[in-house]
Amino acid sequence: MLRLAGWILIYLLGLQSVANADEKLLKNPQPLKMTQAQGSAFARLALKGIATEFPNKPGNVLAGPKDVLSPRQLYPAFYGCFDWHSAVHGHWMLVRLLKQFPQLPEAGEIRAALAANLTAKNLLAEAAFFKRPDSKSFERPYGWSWLLKLAMELGDWDDAQGKQWRANLNPLVEVITARYVEFFPKQTYPIRSGVHSNTAFGLTFALDFARQEKQQKLEQLLVETARRYYLKDRDIPAKWEPDGADFFSPSLMEADLMRKVLSSKEYPSWLENFYPKLAQGEPAALMQPATVTDRGDPQIVHLDGLNLSRAWCMRNLARALTKEHPARQGLIQAAERHLQAGVAHVSSGDYAGEHWLASFAVLMYSTPAPE
Repeated sequence: MLRLAGWILIYLLGLQSVANADEKLLKNPQPLKMTQAQGSAFARLALKGIATEFPNKPGNVLAGPKDVLSPRQLYPAFYGCFDWHSAVHGHWMLVRLLKQFPQLPEAGEIRAALAANLTAKNLLAEAAFFKRPDSKSFERPYGWSWLLKLAMELGDWDDAQGKQWRANLNPLVEVITARYVEFFPKQTYPIRSGVHSNTAFGLTFALDFARQEKQQKLEQLLVETARRYYLKDRDIPAKWEPDGADFFSPSLMEADLMRKVLSSKEYPSWLENFYPKLAQGEPAALMQPATVTDRGDPQIVHLDGLNLSRAWCMRNLARALTKEHPARQGLIQAAERHLQAGVAHVSSGDYAGEHWLASFAVLMYSTPAPE
């Protein structure tokens, strides 16, 4: 009984700490648009991360003793930030911040770090790593998608260094786009998880990339794949979200992808079938930010990322609806709640979240708010 009473006390104290955190957020709301000061803070986190090789969680297959190499030896451009994909979206974020805030105090340091990592030699080594027979599933599809996001960000930047970095990236881009073409016709069923394996997210940035780069065959494949997976989905069980380690909402990520796939006439009816009670603010669990109890736990802290990714998805969904649509205002308000909950904890003092959350925050702020 004493042990049970102790656990109950710990639980109640945890609830009180969450309530206190919520009250603090209300008193100190985060801005709805990113400020340069925020950009500087985010940049410092990424600059630290992309140069931090250890701790590291490699996801590669060891085919033999010769493959027992350090992260920097395996992938010399994206060796930092605890894992390959976090290093990639850390680089994306730094490029994005340079473009948005050219006078950022950290601009010189950012350029030096990008120049050191995004060399032709390093990226040829990265491409060679992906060409290994045992690397076919490496970072599929989460890291693939972020790599194409980085290529997009560099591709539309009128900057001499940026153009050189994009050219250096091309061998790896070619390998990744070939992976899409090779793999997705074989994947019969989508993966509807809230983590790296999520298929909808894996298709989202790739579709943006194909359209920007005018790669029509790739675009056609991605659109056909998305329609094959998701067009007939109805009444998604989003009330079961989130899982305990989600950084994506499986349902919102799918809805955001289909916004890009369907016409403006098709999409509202698809969305209403997908979320039948969205106009009534249901499911309630989807509309309220997730509670994060331990930001030093690398799985639980995923939920901070969930709040940020929900925010950008909800902004996108609201923008796809007319101003008169009954679900629109609820989505806008829910997006702001999630923004407030997520951005406040990007810098927690623990590397478990700090090595990647700033990228999600910058992506959220890069998503236009509905007018």
